[in-house]
Amino acid sequence: MAAGLFEGQYVWHPAADDRALASVCVDIRAGRWASARAALAETRGDFALRAHRSLVLASEAADSDLAERWLAEEPGPESALVWARVAVHRALRAADARDERAAALERIALSACERASAVDPADPTPWAAKLAMARLHRLREPAPQGLLTAPPGPWRLFAHILSLDPWHREAHHRFLAFFFTRHGGSVNAAWDVAAFLSQRAPADSALRLLPLVALVESYDPSQLLADRVWEQPQWRSAALAIYRNWLPAVAGHRFTPVLDLAYLAHALVLAGCEFEARAVLTAMGPYASRMPWCVFGDPVEQLSRARRACGLPVPPSP
Repeated sequence: MAAGLFEGQYVWHPAADDRALASVCVDIRAGRWASARAALAETRGDFALRAHRSLVLASEAADSDLAERWLAEEPGPESALVWARVAVHRALRAADARDERAAALERIALSACERASAVDPADPTPWAAKLAMARLHRLREPAPQGLLTAPPGPWRLFAHILSLDPWHREAHHRFLAFFFTRHGGSVNAAWDVAAFLSQRAPADSALRLLPLVALVESYDPSQLLADRVWEQPQWRSAALAIYRNWLPAVAGHRFTPVLDLAYLAHALVLAGCEFEARAVLTAMGPYASRMPWCVFGDPVEQLSRARRACGLPVPPSP
């Protein structure tokens, strides 16, 4: 799916150019779920699209009772999945805010994930939602052979998801996030896991971006020459390899993978590869994501700086 031309303003909506999803989000905010049912039903054989759509819909529905009403009136795989997504969203938000309701909301979310997975055992999406909560209890199962630091973590849950979909993008990112320092992990463990997972993936897979994600997570502006890390040969080579092998496949996606493109564009710009970064930013069209730009400052300013470095237009100053 083509992102479309840049027309002078950034579009920050997570639906990006999935126009069907963007339309459903309007209905969700109005308290209607019929279009959500249809939009999710057509994804039953496309786990990447199902993960994307259900996650965006949950973010829209989390502050209303739509998911509960939908599940009560029309129990089924789609309503159960959205309820699980909404419940996990609420549980994580409460835990991060140290809300006294966090433990109760987590129990609800675990039950919702189990219900959704029971309704459709072949769907990895409820399991990926459950994996997002693993960081709340720091599950410590032994790592498989092949990792230098052998970091313990939710390996069995992750392995189950891979048995359903070996290259499930969200599951890989959720699993990697478990090892981030902000979730109680360490820089070395995150790098180790990112390298292990990315090296398993096909050369043209977006999962090859995982080390670049870990690199952003480890960014420390107080360190000497922190912004020059991306110029190091291993990181520059990694970004260029992803550019060569993965970017050509993006045009065939059913929606533009804005977040993955943003990580790649960011790495290429900081590595001094403006020619390649220009192609990546062009593939994004007008669509934008807060990450990774917000780690380095105001996301609008950082994205605009990257576009200027590549000779691309930016929105006018307000």
